[in-house]
Amino acid sequence: MEKRPIKKVGIVVKPNDAEAFGTACELSDWLRDNNIEQIGAPCVWSENPAKNETERTDIAENADLIVVLGGDGTMISTARMVGDHQVLVLGINYGSLGYLTDFRIEEMTPALEAILRGEYDIDSRVMLHAEHWRGEEMLAKGRVLNDVVINKAALARIIEIEVSLNELFVNSFRADGLIVSTPTGSTAYNLSAGGPIIYPSMNAVVLTPICPFTLTNRPIVIPDTATIEMKLLNENEGVVLTLDGQIGHTLHSGDCVRIRKSRTTFNLVQPPNRNYFDVLRNKLKWGR
Repeated sequence: MEKRPIKKVGIVVKPNDAEAFGTACELSDWLRDNNIEQIGAPCVWSENPAKNETERTDIAENADLIVVLGGDGTMISTARMVGDHQVLVLGINYGSLGYLTDFRIEEMTPALEAILRGEYDIDSRVMLHAEHWRGEEMLAKGRVLNDVVINKAALARIIEIEVSLNELFVNSFRADGLIVSTPTGSTAYNLSAGGPIIYPSMNAVVLTPICPFTLTNRPIVIPDTATIEMKLLNENEGVVLTLDGQIGHTLHSGDCVRIRKSRTTFNLVQPPNRNYFDVLRNKLKWGR
């Protein structure tokens, strides 16, 4: 994604956080003082989605930059909101981890001033497009920044998932579930399930079984250009498809989940000379 002048800015705020909303109001004043147009009011995700859907669409379609005041969950929600629109996103950390939010609160104003001068880097993150099919009917679809997961309920029996890659049979996984993760999501559920960390700019996707019945079923890294199909083979109550851990759909025996690389990326604003390994060490305590 090429750099472009920042003339319109939208604001997304972490739900139920009075301090973040207060910062959003201060940011609104700063934008006005610097002759930058703000798209709508600060968007708070705790509100009824139906009520502010128009406002979210307006931000995604018209903003040159979205400032997110929140944590990783708010960033993931923003990625879903952005959809097909190629807009820059600046993350200000109001979360407990802030893996996707590169800037501290006190760095917000200097970061915005640098962005207006064109002094920033763009980290374009791969996203995945997932579709839930039952026979010839597509029941749901969505775009994810982190992962697509098929998982069983707490008391459900072990499930069996048949996986194909570009219509070539890969394996039938008997496990508690299966994770299909982007490089961004490789440090989330995938990492907890024993999958590898993938550098964010890698053109790769990782398939990681959750508690596999056979220990030889290990995670596998595949090219992100491949089309992945996962089919639930056994009838089992409580099997759920989740997208980024925020949206869920119930699966039945024979249902298919088809996954491909999204046409668009999630474009994070980063400080120049950012070191990804600093993020791993400082925020994930990598190697400690």
